[in-house]
Amino acid sequence: MSARTSRRTVTFRRPFWLQGIGRSLPAGAYEIVTDEELIEGLSFPVYRRVATMMLVPALSSRSAVEMVTIEPADLDAAIERDASAGEADAGSAMAQR
Repeated sequence: MSARTSRRTVTFRRPFWLQGIGRSLPAGAYEIVTDEELIEGLSFPVYRRVATMMLVPALSSRSAVEMVTIEPADLDAAIERDASAGEADAGSAMAQR
């Protein structure tokens, strides 16, 4: 079976929390790795997501990272919370002027 891996970077402006990790993570850039496999037998290529992982700082050492499996919907929700918190901060700053 044919497989592919894609990578992207997501940047959080504030500390955030993801279900499945069980701890708060600091603001910063995080690499997201998605593994997909080809569904055989179709007349056109279709891939099915097998796993989505995120590289996060390890608890044991500041310089180490660990790869944890996450749910894409949880990641999307965290990205949305981070963006909406930024909009709320911008609105607050405008109101103080």
